Amino acid sequence: MLLDMHDQAGAGAPDNFGRLWTPHRMAYIKGENKPTGTGPEDGCPFDAIPKMSDEDGLIVARGETVYAVLNLYPYNSGHLMVVPYRHVSDYDELVAAELVELGEFTQKSLRALRKASGAQGFNVGMNLGDVAGAGIAAHLHQHVVPRWGGDTNFMPVVAQTKVLPQLLRDTRRLIAEAWD
Repeated sequence: MLLDMHDQAGAGAPDNFGRLWTPHRMAYIKGENKPTGTGPEDGCPFDAIPKMSDEDGLIVARGETVYAVLNLYPYNSGHLMVVPYRHVSDYDELVAAELVELGEFTQKSLRALRKASGAQGFNVGMNLGDVAGAGIAAHLHQHVVPRWGGDTNFMPVVAQTKVLPQLLRDTRRLIAEAWD
């Protein structure tokens, strides 16, 4: 919600800058409801999501050993994660079937995002462990972030804020329809 400084009494000295308020992100920043344990019984969202409908869980596609889901806190519209159903924390814990399907789902993610949104490039990778930046270190997940020429503008550079042009449910539907 964009507010002018003059719209908020007591907000400080007017400086002619607008403010983009994203209070919904505070839950993520504070780590609210973030699983802290190492097992599926510790409230891991990646264990809970497959039990939901595709729409409610923002699941794009389901496989035998992995599924693709939209990130609730995306870097860009269409930011997917490929997640094994099995609760493992490290890449070297995956069995052969999981490794193969994770790779296949990564390829399908790239194809679907190109088809659904015209993505021109991608960042693909995993953050393994808390010190590597994993938001949920206890359950392995691979990020697939679509990129476009010029997608870095003043908002993330200056305001450390991403403007996402589409609701997650609409993004999920478009990518799911483009999935092979």
